[in-house]
Amino acid sequence: PMGLPVQQQDLKGANAPMTKRAESKYKINRRLGINLWGRPKSPVNKREYGPGQHGQRRKKPTDFGTQLMAKQKLKGYYGNIGEKQFRKYYDEAVRRKGDTSENLIELLERRLDAVIYRMKFAITPFAARQFVNHGHVLVNGRRVNIPSFLVQDNDVIEVKEKSKQLAMVLDATQSAERDVPEYLEVDHRAMKGRFARAPKLSDVPYPVQMEPNLVVEFYSR
Repeated sequence: PMGLPVQQQDLKGANAPMTKRAESKYKINRRLGINLWGRPKSPVNKREYGPGQHGQRRKKPTDFGTQLMAKQKLKGYYGNIGEKQFRKYYDEAVRRKGDTSENLIELLERRLDAVIYRMKFAITPFAARQFVNHGHVLVNGRRVNIPSFLVQDNDVIEVKEKSKQLAMVLDATQSAERDVPEYLEVDHRAMKGRFARAPKLSDVPYPVQMEPNLVVEFYSR
């Protein structure tokens, strides 16, 4: 799409109809048994069992199971980040000063696709990743098409002029489904915003409880 470098074309069927992606997105929801993004359409709102013929029988989870679940939830929430990349965030969070689990959340929230989602320029993290991939986003006036690009404090993020009339952007900005968190400033009319400061875990509007401390335990076993 749009002459992107080969490594950017890794989005499975970026131009395929949404159904396939929506299916895999909801599969994550069903596998974890939670409505990960708090969306009204999620099948978890109706079904109480996992995917598969009869759903999985719910067993009492072990410590390992609880930690694994916390990791899958966090990875899944940010558009199902790959294991290798997610592990890199953990390693970086350990390397930084301060609380490792807070650092991990901060790194994930600095991802450009996460920022686009939080600013309500896209309706899901998956749509946000595709939006960045297709070159619709400027950071400090320069086009950035890498979803994992880490946004710094005071960076200005905006939708490219030609992309401001896209239906998906207009739908997202007008959605009343969620609010923009306080660590971001957004002007939806100009389709431009600023990453004001690093968020703490308690600032991040997760629809389900996230437990980054268990993710840290999982990796430090």
